[in-house]
This record gives sequence, structure tokens and C-alpha cells, in this order.
Amino acid sequence: MKQVFIVKEGNPTLLLFFAGWGADESPFKDDCPPEMDYMICYDYRNMDFDASLLNNYTSMHIAGWSMGVWAAMYTFGKLYQEQVKLPACLSSTAINGTPFPVDDEYGIPKEIYHGTINGLSGASLNKFLRRMCGSAKAYKEFLAVTPHRPLEELCEELIAIEQTAAHPNRYGIAWDVAVIGEDDRIIPAVNQQRAWAKVKKETPQLSGTYKVLPNTPHYRKELLSPSSFLCRSLRQPLA
Repeated sequence: MKQVFIVKEGNPTLLLFFAGWGADESPFKDDCPPEMDYMICYDYRNMDFDASLLNNYTSMHIAGWSMGVWAAMYTFGKLYQEQVKLPACLSSTAINGTPFPVDDEYGIPKEIYHGTINGLSGASLNKFLRRMCGSAKAYKEFLAVTPHRPLEELCEELIAIEQTAAHPNRYGIAWDVAVIGEDDRIIPAVNQQRAWAKVKKETPQLSGTYKVLPNTPHYRKELLSPSSFLCRSLRQPLA
């Protein structure tokens, strides 16, 4: 796993963001939180996480998007099992992801996931990004900041995620809120709702609330920003 500091100024609080498959820091580096450091995690070909980078922080906010929701839960589940001392978590926000990355009911359906692996090319990646963004306008804007990682890496990452997720550990994060885009064409909204209902049933002490946002695709720039991750109103229960 890559751990990249976007802001490292010795602040006592860290915003820790787990991005999605195929990501790097490019789409997220221009919007920084005030008065806190900011780290982005990506590239889940291996799940090694250097927890020593958190040692100087007294508190943190955690956010995950897409595959980053699973990656964050896996990472912190492992850290808790190893009894690693961690900063106090002030808030946690999951966006368009689930603890079950490859699952017909609770994640990306297996046939679609394997089809992405087997047919991955420059053309198919662009089609994926277009579906991810939800509109031609958003897709065009995303191309200005899109990551440029090699296709071989992206294929390896998909394979590694499925293999690692096949051996789950304990749920590592009690998300305050899980945000679900109603128009998500990557991880179906109905699967996300089923996933969070499953988490709530199995571990009610770890579950917050989930919100379905209308007219929201898998990637929405303003939703994937520090101001959104830290927005208190976003984490309020539904009326």
C-alpha cells in the first residue's frame, strides 16, 4: 500500500483517506483540510501499512471511498488484532464502498469484476471511468486529474483485492456514516444498502447510519473532498 502525505506540517490531527482501485493522489491533492495533516492511501496490491507514520498524532479522521472502504476496514482490523496503539478516531466516513468488495449481493458482482480483469485495456478503463463519473461533463473534468498507473498494476491490484478479501478479518472501523450514491454504476446502490444492513445486524455496536444521496454517481468530486469528509451534517442520522 502506498501512503502519501499531501500535508505534513506537524499538526496533531491527521485526515487519513483510503482511495479506490487504480487511484493515486492526483484527483485529491489540490483540496487540503485546514489545521491538520493529510495522508492518502492507495494501491492495494499488498496491504502492508506503516502504522509508525501515525505515531506523532493524537487524533485522526478516517475516510474511505470505493475499494478504500474495504481497505480501511481490513487495515484497521489487522492493526487492532496486533494491538497497535493508534490515535483517537474523531470521525469516520465511508463513501460508495462496502466491506465486501467482490460479492453478488454486497459488493461488485463477481461476473462484472472478473470481466473487468479479463478485458482490461485502455479502452475498457476509459469506459469504466465514464461510468464511474456518471456524466460526460464530470468524465471530462476527471480526465484532467486522472491517475496514470500502468494497466498491469491495475490488473494486479484487482486480483490481489479479491484474494485478500477472501480471507476477511474483523471489522476494523465503526463508520459514523456510509454514504451511498443512488446512481452508482460501479457498486450497485442496492448492494451497498444490503451490505450495511448486514454489518448492522452482525455488529450493531460498530454500525452508524447510511445515507442514500440522489443523483450521485460512484465518483463525485465535491463528495470526495476534505470538507465533505469532515462535514458534520453529512454524519447526522437520516430524519
